[in-house]
Amino acid sequence: MSIRVKRLDSLFTKEISYIIMEEVKDPNIKFVTLTGCDITNDLSYAKVYFTTLKPEFKDETQKALNKAANFIEIELSKRIQIRKMPQISFHYDNSIEYGNMIEERIKEIKEKENDMK
Repeated sequence: MSIRVKRLDSLFTKEISYIIMEEVKDPNIKFVTLTGCDITNDLSYAKVYFTTLKPEFKDETQKALNKAANFIEIELSKRIQIRKMPQISFHYDNSIEYGNMIEERIKEIKEKENDMK
């Protein structure tokens, strides 16, 4: 991945967060945190990863974000001057839940070790 694409990843994450917070009026898109962005090297696609405070609403939030993707792309094109604006798609980031699961497993193992002593 080139340095330019890495910079664009960071810039997209920041600008999309601002657009969601300030300009998107959909009530289903509340309490969303963007965790990252992966833009392809040819700048044709951008996967934007997000989490929510309430994971049980992740499907509704993802549908609402993907519905607002066109609006977000238009707003991004006004803020970021690049030759080709990537097509944006939103994906739920499972890494936080996965990290919590691993942490719980480690706690269980430590408890078992303490019980054996």
